[in-house]
Amino acid sequence: MADERKTLVLTGASRGIGHATVKRFSREGWRVITCSRQAFAEDCPWPAGPEDHIKLDLSDQEDVGNAIAEIRHRLEANGGRLDALVNNAAISPKLEGGKRMNSIETPMHMWRDVFQVNFFAPIMLARGLFKELGNAKGSVVNVTSIVGSRVHPFAGTAYATSKAALVALTREMAADFGPHGIRVNAIAPGEIETSILSPGTEKIVETIPLRRLGQTSEVAETIYFLCSDQSSYVSGAEIHINGGQHV
Repeated sequence: MADERKTLVLTGASRGIGHATVKRFSREGWRVITCSRQAFAEDCPWPAGPEDHIKLDLSDQEDVGNAIAEIRHRLEANGGRLDALVNNAAISPKLEGGKRMNSIETPMHMWRDVFQVNFFAPIMLARGLFKELGNAKGSVVNVTSIVGSRVHPFAGTAYATSKAALVALTREMAADFGPHGIRVNAIAPGEIETSILSPGTEKIVETIPLRRLGQTSEVAETIYFLCSDQSSYVSGAEIHINGGQHV
């Protein structure tokens, strides 16, 4: 029988913002196909987890291609429809001791790895699932970052520039995908409370107008808004989720 639920494909689902996003969409009855480098964790609190999880190494272009084929196969139960694609996965390599990798010290192979995961994988997935997104008049959300528009004390150069490129890609995708009924937007989180906060984050919080860290659930709410009918005329936007840090 056909599965009538709306479907989300989400990368980087194993922790933080991705974890909160799965829970938010699951609460609304969506089917969520998760993708991450790790196998499905048994303690993840959402239904249909193991059977709707794909182990995917976004740094491997061949693996991305194989995953696209697998996702398309799984979407046959939805009549070949994909309601939302959220490109959340990203890597931000550090030097020993957590020191940021600047433009002088970052090895070229690291630039290539970061851009493959953070920039090329999102467009590969969106292009590979273009037909299914078009069938549903779906939505794409690219997760960028506040570091895409400013130098940050912790984020490395390759990570920051890949996120800046993803902002520009979001704009271009909105123009290209829009005539097919597909909306493309981005969210740019600032300092969000997760298990991988860098030492010294508390100093940054003192400069944020709202004087606190953001919660992963707050980011997930914005992602859900951009994938829902409430944002049916929003496309090509980048929404800042940073407590006013960008002003």
